[in-house]
Amino acid sequence: MRDLTLSDVDDIARGAAILGAGGGGDPHIGRLLAEAAIGRYGPVSLVDIAEVPEDAVVAPVSFMGAPTVGIEKLPSGQEATVALRAMERATGRPVTHLVPIEIGGVNSVIPLAAAAETGLPLVDGDAMGRAFPETHMVLPTLIGVSCTPMVIVDDKGNTTVLDTVTNQWAERIARAVCTEAGCTVFTVDTVLRGGQLADGLVPGTLSLAQRVGRAVRESSEPVASACAMLDGRRLFVGKVADVARHTSAGFVRGQAVIEGIDGDRGARMRLSFQNEHLVAERDGEVVASTPDLICVLDSETGEPVTTEGMRYGNRVAVLGVPCDRRWTTPEGLRLTGPRAFGYDHEYVSIISGGKR
Repeated sequence: MRDLTLSDVDDIARGAAILGAGGGGDPHIGRLLAEAAIGRYGPVSLVDIAEVPEDAVVAPVSFMGAPTVGIEKLPSGQEATVALRAMERATGRPVTHLVPIEIGGVNSVIPLAAAAETGLPLVDGDAMGRAFPETHMVLPTLIGVSCTPMVIVDDKGNTTVLDTVTNQWAERIARAVCTEAGCTVFTVDTVLRGGQLADGLVPGTLSLAQRVGRAVRESSEPVASACAMLDGRRLFVGKVADVARHTSAGFVRGQAVIEGIDGDRGARMRLSFQNEHLVAERDGEVVASTPDLICVLDSETGEPVTTEGMRYGNRVAVLGVPCDRRWTTPEGLRLTGPRAFGYDHEYVSIISGGKR
């Protein structure tokens, strides 16, 4: 166990935004929430999975919706705690630990803020090892853990509690509630027992995010440092030539076109995203795809470039990073592979050098 203080938040937010594969919400907003909460209530206790008792009640707290809307529709800062207390009323059990549902952007640091406010310890891990856009796309789904009961709280004070027959139905109904509430809500769902964490979480991802964020901040070659730390591959370096982006059904969807520079001059990369980057094509050939991570960084500073923050003229480096191996099993690919998002091709692995 160790304490997370104000000085840790910036590196965690930066690293988590890189690991979020372009999604997970704006890291700046999450950083402000976490810094305000830690400044008011004090440090957060970060615990390893092995330190959590088997009978612990571990609750993920997160933002749900379109990241583009989340930039303009700022939270009050109370939504996560309201949702947490509603979950305790719904289950009749006190929550003993908090955990990020994903390691990406705002959803990695919202639990920091909630942990500071409630005094609960925060588990060093998450349920994806990256960010995915849909509620049921979590490792707990693969081991039979239900996403419900699920609590949804909006900025107006409305609270919804869902109890669904499958995790896919939890996503469908929650997304409809989110859309009606203005495309941004806070949720508590997929509550785990301590004994389920080894199979249901990717361990150590908050610490990894902090190390990556620190390396980018301190390194004279930040992109290369991030790539090496994540066992990734540099897929492309170029200038953003076009971004087509729209918000629909609670997601930000679109494509970005990057014109190559330096060693990639004369080539073109197209990135397709649904909150997160899902497919990378170089001159029409798929070179990386979900569930592997497609991470976009500023080519000079190494700062993460999110799907909602990408702009014409940005000079970027695109990295491919291998996902947690559980996502590459047949069950994992059915849940988060390209066909789960409607793409008509198989998973293209980073580890195999872009081969199917």
